[in-house]
Amino acid sequence: MQRNKTPSSPLSETLPSAAQQRLAQAMDALRGGRPDEALRSLSGALAMAPNSMRIRYFMGVALHMQGDFASSMRWFEEVVAHEPENAAAWMGLGVARHDLHADEEALNCLQRACSLQPDSIPYRYNLGKAMHDQRKAPAEVGRVMLDVLRSAPEHINARVTLADTQISTGCIREAVENYREILRRQPTHAKAWLGLADIKTFSFSSEDLKGLRDAWRQTPERAESRITLGFALAKAYEDQADYASAFETLRKANAAVHARERWNAEAERAYVKAIERAFPSGQGGDADPSRGEEIIFVVSLPRSGSTLVEQILASHPEVEGGGEIRDLQAVIDEESARRGHAFPDWVPHATPEDWARLGHVYLERTGYLREKRSRSTDKNLLNWKLVGAVRAMLPGARIIDVRRDPLETCLACYRQYFRQGNHFSYDLEDMAGFWKNYDRLSRHWAALFPESCLPLTYEKLLDAPEATIRQLLDFCGLPFDPACLSFHETERVVRTASAAQVRQPLQRDTARAHHYAEALEPLRTLLKVEHGT
Repeated sequence: MQRNKTPSSPLSETLPSAAQQRLAQAMDALRGGRPDEALRSLSGALAMAPNSMRIRYFMGVALHMQGDFASSMRWFEEVVAHEPENAAAWMGLGVARHDLHADEEALNCLQRACSLQPDSIPYRYNLGKAMHDQRKAPAEVGRVMLDVLRSAPEHINARVTLADTQISTGCIREAVENYREILRRQPTHAKAWLGLADIKTFSFSSEDLKGLRDAWRQTPERAESRITLGFALAKAYEDQADYASAFETLRKANAAVHARERWNAEAERAYVKAIERAFPSGQGGDADPSRGEEIIFVVSLPRSGSTLVEQILASHPEVEGGGEIRDLQAVIDEESARRGHAFPDWVPHATPEDWARLGHVYLERTGYLREKRSRSTDKNLLNWKLVGAVRAMLPGARIIDVRRDPLETCLACYRQYFRQGNHFSYDLEDMAGFWKNYDRLSRHWAALFPESCLPLTYEKLLDAPEATIRQLLDFCGLPFDPACLSFHETERVVRTASAAQVRQPLQRDTARAHHYAEALEPLRTLLKVEHGT
């Protein structure tokens, strides 16, 4: 979201001279990025002018800069209650609510700010960015960003958001052009370089490699953008077949993230074992074994082919692709909060009626996905931990366990900068441990629920696509449809790192581990796999 670097007064107001002096000091502190100092000055000003909405507005600004979004929101709410025409306060309130994940309320506030000041570029951008972050219709997000760029072609963030949106809808050429335009204006722009790197069907040229090296060297060592550039630079080295430099660059970039985002491997291992113990057998006794038969869960680790499998399923006329929706985890989290115990501690105390209730909640939450088609998918990357809960909540659901060669899976995660979550992926030892956790629990689910879980290997799909796709559809109770073989022609929104890959026919040359054979020897040992498997 775009925030004013130099705050300005939302509405004029006559203040006592002493209060005005304190306010001026506060604004100077805000411009200098010193919100603590600003708050001290603002508190003094408010004591001298207790009815001032102008001071309250800047209290909201300062608290937001501190990261106290809830308190910031309350100050902005007070301002708009007294000054309903204050566009700046509506924008501040919208941004605060957006940061608090109050999505619809945030959009309402941002739309109100835009209606009050329709020519404001920051307000229009913030509205479009909030829509993008909330996964609203990409066409509408693109329209807003194009509108911003018509008024301000130099607006880099709007162009980044537009390019990201274009990738999700399959407009790859247009996205590349927008990233290129950003780099023409700002050659060191890290997000643009990473945007290109994340287009898996795109290859960097030797000239790109030179530009990336220059950008990486010019960026301070501890800057976040240097990490971002590092992952892009590794891709550029790989595209030029310089695999030694690619892996060394990856090692440095991953190490920088790992030092910042520590992963507790022991706690994760204990959590997975607790889930396994909580579901020693199927949660039997349900009166409605068909409940949830309209849902197909796709479970996997990242970069294992789950986006491809969902694209195939979503090409069927009866199936709507849900993507990485968060509803299953939300239902479990809400039940944990209600009981006052974390999952899976409360599982032994849940009755068949409890599971049925949770199943109905999930179906209601995801009903919008089945307004036009009778079936829907859910491929959230945490689903593999929740298969036991899925079977208890929705005994009629189908579960597809997409598996890829473990070495390729771990390397693919190591090559990807996720930016949010997946902190296990930035260290090969942590990555191997995470894969073992997944493998252990997935085998447990397969043994408990063989009639509901289909193991599907990515390599088998590449080697025998039609036979594997027919098996997949048959397992899901779907009649064969040739559109599933032409999945790359299906027009739908895809918001994962594989967005470009699923727009083309199957590619058999996706393996990368052989390029890094020596560097990956420690990972092979950790995974206990032999060469060539």
